[in-house]
Amino acid sequence: MSKSPTPDAPEISWARKEDEDWADAVQVRLAFDEEVPVGFAEEVLAEARQLVEEAGQPAREVFGDPAAYARGVAAERVSEAYRAGIDTRGLRPAERLAAALGSMGFLVFAVFGLVWIQDGLWVGISWSSFATITWIGVGVSAGCVAFVARAAGLFRGMWWFLAGAGVALAAAVVLANTLPDERLLRVPAPVLMLVGVPLAVAAFLLPEERINRWFTPARPAGGLDDEQWLARLDGLLRGRHGMKAAEARAHVEEVRQHLAAATGDARAEHAFGDVEIYALRLSEGPRRQQRITRQKFYGALTSAVFFGVLSVDKLLDPHDRSFGWVACYVGAFGCAAWGALSEWRTLRKQRAALTDLAGPAAPKP
Repeated sequence: MSKSPTPDAPEISWARKEDEDWADAVQVRLAFDEEVPVGFAEEVLAEARQLVEEAGQPAREVFGDPAAYARGVAAERVSEAYRAGIDTRGLRPAERLAAALGSMGFLVFAVFGLVWIQDGLWVGISWSSFATITWIGVGVSAGCVAFVARAAGLFRGMWWFLAGAGVALAAAVVLANTLPDERLLRVPAPVLMLVGVPLAVAAFLLPEERINRWFTPARPAGGLDDEQWLARLDGLLRGRHGMKAAEARAHVEEVRQHLAAATGDARAEHAFGDVEIYALRLSEGPRRQQRITRQKFYGALTSAVFFGVLSVDKLLDPHDRSFGWVACYVGAFGCAAWGALSEWRTLRKQRAALTDLAGPAAPKP
């Protein structure tokens, strides 16, 4: 991930334990709360250690609160061009795809591990089960790519991949009901668990720059015309920066009106500059964190509903009440529900803070 410290970065030694704790807090903030490139935290902390040694004072006295320092140094030294390519989760398209591959690999490993515990060492495979699992894998992969395309602001690509995911899942259902269920062979569950390992390995071997280019629309030789520029702005605001459709359309309409009122042959690209940087500037401000929290809340709520339905379905099935699967579904539902509740509380606090900032209530007489 671009925000995580590099594993082979040199260790930075601090003279005082309190300075080391301060540095750890800064590194955590930079890694998880700020949008910074690989190696940025190590570079910043190396400079901070040198200044602390020269001053002869604790790091907190020299630089202040670690959270405020991390936020300030990231805002000051990370370029707009870099931050313009980051979505609301602080990821680029290649990093989102890598996260999806890693999650799929872990899921395959965990599912067949649970099958081993629940049903024994040997797993029977039929044409029906093989085709169903294969097409479900294709559908899930297409769905993951669709969400990567959405986060890159490519809504047309998102709909194409979602359509492909729907077709693949429909094919899985049809094949599950038409192909024979006679067992072809038996495979040890640990062998099936290892199927997830190549997916996890591939997550670390993806050519990031090439993947990022795949999710970046090619720029025409003469530059973007106004309609292309405006369409790209709308996609970036809604997808990469998490704006609601109405808010994004309002920004697009404002630009369109400005261009209509301008004298001469003014083009959007000349008047407003690079569309990705302009979208970043529009997205920044006190409401940005609220949009991020809202997306997290929707994601956690969707997961809670999904695992809740699976839990109820498994509990009500009179022929199959496997304790292992029920425990997994109920546990996943509990985690997702708690996450949704936490994000909802955070969202309420952020809305209240924005309301106070926009128009504090007048003091009562």
